[in-house]
Amino acid sequence: MSLKSINPIDQLAIKIRNVDKWYGHYHALRDVSLSINARERIVICGPSGSGKSTLIRCVNHLEEHQQGEIVVNGVTLNDSLKSIDAIRRDVGMVFQHFNLFPHLTVLENCALPQILSRGTPRKIAEEKGMQFLERVRIPEQAQKFPGQLSGGQQQRVAIARALCMTPKIMLFDEPTSALDPEMVKEVLDTMVSLAEEGMTMIVVTHEMGFARRVADRVVFMDQGAIVESNVPDLFFDTPSNERTRNFLSQIVH
Repeated sequence: MSLKSINPIDQLAIKIRNVDKWYGHYHALRDVSLSINARERIVICGPSGSGKSTLIRCVNHLEEHQQGEIVVNGVTLNDSLKSIDAIRRDVGMVFQHFNLFPHLTVLENCALPQILSRGTPRKIAEEKGMQFLERVRIPEQAQKFPGQLSGGQQQRVAIARALCMTPKIMLFDEPTSALDPEMVKEVLDTMVSLAEEGMTMIVVTHEMGFARRVADRVVFMDQGAIVESNVPDLFFDTPSNERTRNFLSQIVH
């Protein structure tokens, strides 16, 4: 099944329905349901071990759910390579620890996925890589190796690499948690800019200032379940669930 292009704000981009996941006897996701429209920005927060990262990793089959349904742009995720490839072509992901190839230059890190996954000629892949390195404001780092960059710069390379695949949806798994505090802002600014351009985004983060500024909805998870979901003002100012209130009292200063 081919992917559908998503333009209208009210078109469904992701549908997660009654999803359960276990690791052995550990119930990591419990009957999770969440619908996300095209161009919507969702921030998922919650304590460690609440299932946040597991949930977004299930969206592109980095983790396999055992029950329920995940549909991305009309494609139902299952074990077939066809469905997995179709979804991964449309979904970019940025990880906590960058996952850059240390032996490749920054530009090569951006070009190689295009060459291997899409069969893009190297010259075109590198031109596109430069385009997105300029987009995240580090084109001057193109010929350096990841180890020569700061953590914030490496994470911006990871964002550029994901954007080179022209995704319709971006998943961010705690993209600033491995960064020194002074490097967080440059990554968050890049993400804010993406959001302002209308990218559909799911962001797992503890950066509540980012959530207030950018999110259309904030989702709170605890013990593998969605406990609360609301627009930022209501989520932060009048949370309805006691677990949400306790969590916010600990992290919002």
